[in-house]
Amino acid sequence: ISHRMDEIYELCNTCTIFRDGRKIASHPNLAEVPRDTLVQEMVGREISDIYDYKPRALGDVRFAVKNVEGHALREPTSFEVRRGEIVGFFGLVGAGRSELMHLVYGADRKKAGTITLDGEPIKIRSAGEAIRHGIVLCPEDRKEEGIVAMATVSENINISCRRHYLRAGLFLDRKKEAETADRFIQLLKIKTPSRRQKIRFLSGGNQQKAILSRWLAEPELKVVILDEPTRGIDVGAKHEIYHVIYQLAERGCAIVMISSELPEVLGVSDRIVVMRQGRIAGELPRRQANEQSVLNLALPVQSEPTAQAA
Repeated sequence: ISHRMDEIYELCNTCTIFRDGRKIASHPNLAEVPRDTLVQEMVGREISDIYDYKPRALGDVRFAVKNVEGHALREPTSFEVRRGEIVGFFGLVGAGRSELMHLVYGADRKKAGTITLDGEPIKIRSAGEAIRHGIVLCPEDRKEEGIVAMATVSENINISCRRHYLRAGLFLDRKKEAETADRFIQLLKIKTPSRRQKIRFLSGGNQQKAILSRWLAEPELKVVILDEPTRGIDVGAKHEIYHVIYQLAERGCAIVMISSELPEVLGVSDRIVVMRQGRIAGELPRRQANEQSVLNLALPVQSEPTAQAA
């Protein structure tokens, strides 16, 4: 059972497509079936370009990180993201991408460095402080770090913005919370029997859309860090999540997207930052980026010591 196209074509002789609990098609000889046909059957519609990238006007620098030092980084690290910009971070396993974002977000303590938001220096010593500044993180491991498995879909969507629904600072406005959940279930097409469904029973793609809804509900959202936002998600849900990312960028948010899928980084990003063994190896604007140029930066050079040796 898989939705990884390379894996399916490499290992399988026959193939059966299921969608929404129904058998859609069976192919007794997979080698004769074009990939586009399989994708169309999985999604229920034709997607000529799953990424559907559209350029947009970029604003001033919204989020700037300068000379951050900490766990897994081999040198002071700096980067910046403009309003409306999607910056993709790519690197091989152990490159330090997630570790860098944990330092920036306050999930791990940094040793040094400054963070600037809309031109003003800010201090982030915890995830709570980051959220209050309008900076949010969708973590790589959504089951362990993203969702609250025993809670409902509604509770997972509202968990961050509940502070805005307090009356007299004490009483939670349940009606407003329900309206918010229903709005995002409909907007992001989250497949769930109801907002009261336990989120652990949803598919990975629908869990991820609930996490994205959590941050879309934030009224003062400024910076969104997405760590492997489509890992383990079928091609149809990926297309919908990319659309959400573009919506956030159109709102003027600064987007950082970490992904191990090179086609995804190339397909969605306005600019690509490549990390290698705990440092930024280089960056490429979209028009100059291709698989070869990105991999040339990501792969360690022969003379460079390994992370273990360092």
